[in-house]
Amino acid sequence: MLTVTLGPLTMALNHLVLLCALGIASVVGWWVARRGGESPESALFNLFLIGLLCARIGFVVAYWSMYRGDLLQVIDIRDGGFLLWPGLVGISLAAVWQGWRRPGLRRPLGWALFSGALFWGLASFGSHLYSKGTELPAITLRDAAGESVALQSYRGKPLVINIWATWCPPCRREMPVLQQAQGEYPHVTFLFVNQGETPENVSTFLATTGLSLTHVLFDGTGLLAQRVGSMALPTTLFYDEGGRLLGSHLGELSRASLRHALESYERATTPEPAAQGH
Repeated sequence: MLTVTLGPLTMALNHLVLLCALGIASVVGWWVARRGGESPESALFNLFLIGLLCARIGFVVAYWSMYRGDLLQVIDIRDGGFLLWPGLVGISLAAVWQGWRRPGLRRPLGWALFSGALFWGLASFGSHLYSKGTELPAITLRDAAGESVALQSYRGKPLVINIWATWCPPCRREMPVLQQAQGEYPHVTFLFVNQGETPENVSTFLATTGLSLTHVLFDGTGLLAQRVGSMALPTTLFYDEGGRLLGSHLGELSRASLRHALESYERATTPEPAAQGH
């Protein structure tokens, strides 16, 4: 499961886990502060923002070559471009600073951060174990000619599946990025699975935008999205050559966030060097 639907709102599971961790930290901090000390609620919210800011800055610095040509992309966080370790460093330093300046905050804030981090770590690890290694769904889709195509037929090469629709603005924005990646990563198959539209509509969209996508399939009933547990568009899935899920990205991809995903993906699919004989 990649997303959670709460009424009209669909949220990525990892985002929900992060918000729950913040909520748990706030409750624990408030409870400890009742027994003596300052309430850490405002400090926790500030630390949360500092962590996000540092994680974004770290990502932009790491992929600066892809941002310097368009500086507005730096503040466009819709691509999900964040690095974990700069965020953790920022939170740690800011927490130490808060505790040094406000002694009454130390105990409640310490317990709050510990409980929030423990929940986040355990929930993220459990979600990772559950999703990692999930097999490529054994379903059949249609190509532009109406012929049946088994998704399993794409085993044998690293596979990136983009679940999209022409009426989805972030899908449209990320299409040029994915088209460019087709040429930059020839050893990877990029498969575009359209949701609920006709081949005629998609052909018109591709012709008017000048896009050229090499592998396009049609999923009229949204079966693939249901099988992988994602009701959000766009969703991008990364499978190894054996058809095992290595990772996913919900929402719009930028050149930097796609490069980041593919780097992790390529590390996972690179075979270990054979041991040399003596």
